[in-house]
Amino acid sequence: MLAISFIGAILLGTVLLLLPFSTHTKHFSLVDALFTSCSAICVTGLTVQDTAAYFTPFGQTIFLILFQLGGLGIMTFSTLILLVAGRKISIQDKIIIQKGYHHTSAMNVKSLIRTIFIYTLAIESAGTLLLFLCWRKEFPGLKGVFHSLFHAVSAFCNAGFSLFSNSFASFRGDLGINVILILLIALGGLGFLVLSEGLHIFPRILHRQKIKTSLHSKMVWVVTFFLVVFSFALFLLIEWNNSLEDFSVKEKILSSLFQVITPRTAGFNTMDLNTLGFSTVFLLILLMFIGASPGSTGGGIKTNTFGVIFAFMKSKIAGRESVSLFYRTLPLELIMRAFTLVTLSIGLIFLSSFALFLTQSGMSMKEIFFEVFSAFGTVGLSLGITPKLTTAGKVVIIITMFIGRIGPLTLLYAFSREKALGKFEYVEENVMIG
Repeated sequence: MLAISFIGAILLGTVLLLLPFSTHTKHFSLVDALFTSCSAICVTGLTVQDTAAYFTPFGQTIFLILFQLGGLGIMTFSTLILLVAGRKISIQDKIIIQKGYHHTSAMNVKSLIRTIFIYTLAIESAGTLLLFLCWRKEFPGLKGVFHSLFHAVSAFCNAGFSLFSNSFASFRGDLGINVILILLIALGGLGFLVLSEGLHIFPRILHRQKIKTSLHSKMVWVVTFFLVVFSFALFLLIEWNNSLEDFSVKEKILSSLFQVITPRTAGFNTMDLNTLGFSTVFLLILLMFIGASPGSTGGGIKTNTFGVIFAFMKSKIAGRESVSLFYRTLPLELIMRAFTLVTLSIGLIFLSSFALFLTQSGMSMKEIFFEVFSAFGTVGLSLGITPKLTTAGKVVIIITMFIGRIGPLTLLYAFSREKALGKFEYVEENVMIG
């Protein structure tokens, strides 16, 4: 159902983008429309045409609707429509939504949907207002409102679409714009469960009461903090006298922080990524692969998957049979799922990369791997090869974006057997490993 809902939304978006009043030209091909629609629904941000110059305000509004739908999930929106219409929600739909946003089934679906939309409306409205205040002189009136709304939704949904041809390179020294976008990206990438718990924790902190959070939220906060702080320091250290050499100290700090936040599937940039060294590009690839947190608007294998694998390795090094984290034991099924997800993801990335090597002559390994990791993580960053892709190359990236958004495990479950063929086991025999 998840896979079909995304496919349906992508096809609808393709039809809308092919309308003559969506673009300033009548030469928008079917493959380009499909690619763009898939990128918007999968909140990726990779584009074959300049969003600001190529598309009309109507086409840009279609973008806005598509990545808002894709960021929160088509099933979530369809369920909201049914609830507003007074229709009953099937048990299967409830399970799908709960699994997507909540790791337990304790929260009622109606409450869950209400919470998701209240948080989304509140955060995106606040972001729109703050951006409008920053841009009120440059973009007055309705143009300023639309620019602010478009980028606030794009940032919170981790979509990466921008109405500026150079993304946010013109604002790399603007403290207000950088802070607003970073907060929107971070809030969208944390997940609604973490946001919900955080809202209840804040009053306890003010009243100096004991704070109690779920293991899920603890892992999200710790892994996110580690990734941001470590990668920020590393980026700043590597590029200080390289790509950041001509920047002021303020621009160096803001650009470094922004560039390590945006690979968490946001896709904006405030500097030319082609000026980065190989080591920094590799760092960004790692961040894109990990991505955001479960139940969020972002992609990637997710922070908690990375945390579970780290906890497993730590336990094995310590010689423990069980895997524990924050004084809790992680179930074996969870660990197996994490390793399965990582294995499937790496397999998909290498298959997609191999396909691009066959179809895209003259492109370097760095450019192709960066493009594929960006597509899988639904990030939207590129080293400039997206418009140069052949038709076959665009199809490869479309498939990669789609699987990256719905998740390799979801696709595996969609095509797997509902029941195993009989219950039996064969005789055990060991093989050499390593």
